[in-house]
Amino acid sequence: MTATAQLAAPPHEEALLPVYRRAPLEIARGEGVYVYDPDGRAYLDFVSGIAVNALGYGDDGIRAVIDGALSSGVLHASNLYHTAPARALATALVERSFASKVFFCNSGAEANEGAFKFARRWALTQGGAGKHEILALRGSFHGRLFASLAATDRPSYRAPFRPLAGGVGIVERDVSALDIALNPETVAALIVEPVQGEGGVRVLDSDFLRALREMTRSRGVALIFDEVQCGLGRTGYLFAYERYGVAPDLLTLAKPLAGGLPMGAVLLNEHIASAIRPGDHATTFGGGPLVASVALHVLERVSDAAFLAGVRERGQWLGQQLRAVATRTGRVRAVRGVGYMWGIDVTMPASEVVSAALEEGLLVCTAGEHTVRLLPPLVTTREELAQGLGILERILS
Repeated sequence: MTATAQLAAPPHEEALLPVYRRAPLEIARGEGVYVYDPDGRAYLDFVSGIAVNALGYGDDGIRAVIDGALSSGVLHASNLYHTAPARALATALVERSFASKVFFCNSGAEANEGAFKFARRWALTQGGAGKHEILALRGSFHGRLFASLAATDRPSYRAPFRPLAGGVGIVERDVSALDIALNPETVAALIVEPVQGEGGVRVLDSDFLRALREMTRSRGVALIFDEVQCGLGRTGYLFAYERYGVAPDLLTLAKPLAGGLPMGAVLLNEHIASAIRPGDHATTFGGGPLVASVALHVLERVSDAAFLAGVRERGQWLGQQLRAVATRTGRVRAVRGVGYMWGIDVTMPASEVVSAALEEGLLVCTAGEHTVRLLPPLVTTREELAQGLGILERILS
């Protein structure tokens, strides 16, 4: 099930603001781990809508939940009122995590912006107005809104929009540098991706994260884990922090949470949550009944122990196979990743590999100029993984 080499011309897009360089592919439908163009050509999807479609396409369970939610006639209620789906989802997240409270929003960038506000609100009660700085690590990506952009280590993304939000800075991924930067008098929070996605799929070291946890705890600094891309099963654990045995004070989620519908969340421990007051933050659409119903279904599926064990087992196999491809082709400098989240540093521009893979019927994406990123749906079988690896090796050879 592969596409022909000749791709259809991109659809007419003059009405769309050109903030994306879209590939010459129009996705018309999906089934399993494949998407199809309007002519019926199939593409094996190792992008998953950028780590969103964890359960693939055309999932019967998601379809049934959506049908049930539609039958209520209430797609939106606003957060002026209670809804059972939001309450059930928040309870399920608390029961499965370190958190005591949950805030729902619409995206990963919104979740990170909310986490920054919650951390600053808490820090105000701990050290006054001077304790407000937010620090992020070198190689980070936390979004493209103003505070989240200021915490994103991409000079080309940041330059056209200066001045960015104040009081947000980037620190080297180094314990010594952080020991200097984490001033308990001025720093409110440190935000970290346990696996840096856009930054090249860099799996942070367990000892490093444990050291950060000890430093932040001893200095009264909130530790935020951004698991927008690496959370909810992608590492083979429900939450990436579980792999490290290091619990943060706040955790941000989004991408796969509602099965392709827009949803984000901030999880807060009791210490941080106790500082938040009515009116400190808000959202019109966050946690609406439709998206919350779907998210609860997704959460129940990806938190299943057997499901997660399968992701770990196949993910380990995938890493072994990628290293073998690197050896055989001689055109891969490094392989990094965990679970169903991998990056390979190639000797040519990564965009060339992405384009060649598209022509061969495989969707992959980049994570930097020379890093090809693989984010298959979590339901991808070993046979389907092998098919994608075969295409990738042919291209690299």
